[in-house]
Amino acid sequence: MNKIILSIATVLMMGLSAFANGTDETDVNQLAVKSFHKDFGNAKNIRWEQKTGYVKVEFTMNDQVLYAYYNNDGQMTAVVRNIVSDQLPISLLTPLKRDYTGFWISDLFEIAADEQTTYYVTLENADKKIVLRSNGIDSWEVYSKTKKTAEQ
Repeated sequence: MNKIILSIATVLMMGLSAFANGTDETDVNQLAVKSFHKDFGNAKNIRWEQKTGYVKVEFTMNDQVLYAYYNNDGQMTAVVRNIVSDQLPISLLTPLKRDYTGFWISDLFEIAADEQTTYYVTLENADKKIVLRSNGIDSWEVYSKTKKTAEQ
């Protein structure tokens, strides 16, 4: 009887652990799992998502939430992290503050891929929403622009 209760408790704990961490790593591409553990051995709070053609991993490292993307060959394609404006290179922060007064930042993230870092910032005011993408290390280009409607 005790063995049965212990077995059930073990199965429940494993199930709850998988639920708390998102998709279990056994349910995603194992090449990606192996590469992730090699790349980010100290990662915590790992959440897996198997998508069509790639695996997305949300995790915490050094008290920061990161997102890594792996293709089905197990190769990392990008690492993404949300940042605050103070973390932008000064060469990108200066034109942003100068050219977009009257806007606030509603989203800002950094993508490291192909040995290059790109930044995306979403700026808003009462009338419009603009998404900018860094073009090199010292300038921005408009990625998208939308006008706000009364429902937004």
